[in-house]
Order: sequence, then structure tokens, then C-alpha cells
Amino acid sequence: MQSIDPLNRRHFLGTTGALATCAVHQNLTQQLVAREPLANSPDLVGESVGLRGSVAALTERLNPRIAGWRQAAMKILRPSPSELEKGLRLHAESVVFDSYGFSPRAAVDGEALAKLTKNGASSIELDDAREDMMMTRVATDLVQQQEYRDAWRASGVTCIFQNAGQEGQDPMRLLKRLARFTYVTDMMRGFVAKAASPQDVLTAKQEGRHCLYMTGNGVPLTQQWVSVPDELRYVRIFYQLGIRMMHLTYQRRNMIGDGCGEKTDAGLSDFGEAAIAEMNRVGVIPDCAHSGWQTSLEAARVSTKPVVASHSVCGAIYPHIRSKPDEVIKAIADSGGYMGICCIPRFLRGDGDISVLLNHVDHVIRKFGPDHVAIGTDVAYQSQDANRERAKVPSRGKRRTGFRSLWPADDYQTSQQANDSLAWTNWPLFTVGLLQRGHSEDVIRKVIGGNVMRVAKSTLG
Repeated sequence: MQSIDPLNRRHFLGTTGALATCAVHQNLTQQLVAREPLANSPDLVGESVGLRGSVAALTERLNPRIAGWRQAAMKILRPSPSELEKGLRLHAESVVFDSYGFSPRAAVDGEALAKLTKNGASSIELDDAREDMMMTRVATDLVQQQEYRDAWRASGVTCIFQNAGQEGQDPMRLLKRLARFTYVTDMMRGFVAKAASPQDVLTAKQEGRHCLYMTGNGVPLTQQWVSVPDELRYVRIFYQLGIRMMHLTYQRRNMIGDGCGEKTDAGLSDFGEAAIAEMNRVGVIPDCAHSGWQTSLEAARVSTKPVVASHSVCGAIYPHIRSKPDEVIKAIADSGGYMGICCIPRFLRGDGDISVLLNHVDHVIRKFGPDHVAIGTDVAYQSQDANRERAKVPSRGKRRTGFRSLWPADDYQTSQQANDSLAWTNWPLFTVGLLQRGHSEDVIRKVIGGNVMRVAKSTLG
């Protein structure tokens, strides 16, 4: 393990350049089926409550892509038949709450995007159209909708803390994704609904449905700087629209504090303290996942309600800029919050696979207790049609790197097996893996959903 001063990231930023042979697993691989048209589904509103609440829902009618990802994770975990059966049953019975992620994505309409390109649409128009299609075609295209339903069912996830705000502070920019996911939940509320409170999540579980709890990738600011209260007035407005968590920063520095990509790591500003106080007052969770270490530490210490790092990793295992060192994790835990461990191999490091994900979860449990860790995947299921549709769109040639993507150089190579083992639809095997590690069912329930529910309740209270 690389040694690094937990609150001095300058050095890092300057130098970073066999299948299990068991009957249950055989059942997983034997259930490969091709995509079925929605019209062939016995229930157009959704899968039956009985199926969606059972182990069968996690293992049957898996499309080839989902089944392949299951095999990749099984090769690494190699659970016994009893471990697999017990883990899948626990997963099916539990409230599973992804502490930060994305609901399954549709393929774009390649022909429509190609037409826009041919007609001279701007880069902003094309990016908006592409994102809109990926997020909303699940409600309008029957084939994409069926795959969307199948991915949810296979995951066994009850609720996702849904990325519903494009990175930044501009309220108009932050509104776009929120509108798109509100549209989907309005159109498909019998299957997936927008949750406004933790009780909505419990109700969805009881009724065999799914839901989205919304988070924005920034605190909405007018950028007029008339006064502090005036500048923060949109926090309440976005809360009223359904946002329940906000990033303090995203990679770069803003008026709240330094992001994780800044070399200075100067910490939280005076205005940042006021922003957190307003979030505490309104009922919005401060999220420091993309904040610098000092900013994260100070945010956790000044907040009167829980602060979280919704999708991060442990710096004690590998000090990536998107990690949090133990001192920061302790401050987050002391605030009542949690570390959401993500499914990004580059951040997890080592082999970057499902086993390493579990190592990070184990580290938090061992050092800070089971009440302060969750899983925030930060990955999405992508339609099987995605590559085919993208190929229809003409290339726009070389483009400048987006401001949000200005990362320090990193030569880490991600393996296909690592990516496959951490696929979003492998959520049931995250639970199986935790069971294999010897954690009790009560602890596992906290990790896969209970801790997020607790923080959500205490923030709104």
C-alpha cells in the first residue's frame, strides 16, 4: 500500500501518471434468453410482485449480457451453493438502496442523432439529445422499456440515489436531468416512482416496485452574489422539486470549496459553510464524493447533520484523488454519515474487481463500524443496442476535454473481467460476497441499504 500524508495530496497529484460448479450457478447460466418484445410480457405494467420479490427474479430470464457479467463475478467469488442461495435470498428480501448511481440506460436513436448532425446541430444540442434519449427512451420505446425492466429485476435494487443533475452550479443546467427522470417516473410510476421520503422507498419494496431518490451534481447557485441568502435560495427550490442530496464540488474548485482534482486542496470556504448550513436547514444531504480531502474533512466537521461520500473509495487501500483517507472517513462517520464504495476499478485499484470492492467495504466496517458504509455503484446498465445505435452517428472529430473531465494523468489499465464483475446488475452478488466475508445478515442489510435509509431519515427529520 502506498504511503501518503492523508491531508497532503500534492505528491500524489504531481506523480500519478474458475466458474463455481454448483447447482444454483448452473441455473443462472442455463436461463440465458434472448430479448422478448414487451408485448409478450404477461404483465405490461411490470413483473408480478411475487416474482420481483423472489430469488427467481434475480436469476431467471437473464439476457446474455447480464448472464455473462454474472459469470465474471462468480469466477472471482466462487461461492458455495449454500452461500449463493443464502445471499440471493437475503438480497431479495432486503431494501437495497444504491447510495449513488444511474438507473438502466436506453440506447440512443442513432438515425435521429445522425439527422441532427447532418442538419448542423451544435455540440450542446447533440449532447442534450443524446442524454435525453438515454434517459427517457425507456418510457417511450417498448423494446428499450422491456430491457430496462429486466435490468432492474435482475439487480434486485429497490431504490437508486439517482444522478439527476448535470455537473455544475447553474440552476438551468441542473434542471435538465431532474426533468428527464421526473418524466420517466411520471410515465412509469406503476414500475418506478420518484421517492420524496424514505417511507416511499419502503412502500416501493412492499409493493414490489422500484424508485429513484434524486441527487444533484452541484449546489444550485444564481452566481449573482447579491447576498448569501439570495445566492442560496435555489437550494430550497430544488428540494421542493425532489432533490435530496447535492455535491458540494465536482472535481474542480468552486465558491464552496476545492474539488478532488485541485492540487491546492484549500478546503471549505466561508460561503461553503453557509451552503452546508442551508442544506442542513432544508433537508438536503451534503455529498463530498468529488470534494478535496480538506474540503470533505471540514464539511463533515461543520455540518449539523450527516455528511456522506456517496461514491468513493478508501485512501488507506489506495490514495486516488477520488478516495478518502481514514481521517476524513472518521469525520464523515462522526457526522453520522457513510462512505459509499463505488464500482470504478481505477479508483478501487489493485485488480479493481468485485473482490477489491469488498475489501474497501471491509476496511470501513473494521475501522469505523458497520453503520458507516454503503455501496454507491456509480455505474449504469447500458442497453444491448447501444453500440449498434451509436455506430449510426457520424463522428464529430477531435473535441476539447470537458472542464469536468480534467483529471491528473493516470496510466492504470482496467481489465474486462474487473468491469464485468462490477456490472450494476451484479448487485445480488455484492450481497453474496459480503456473506462470504463472514458479515452477519444485520450488518449486510445496513451496507446494502439500511445506512442510506438511516441518513435519509435523519436528514429530513
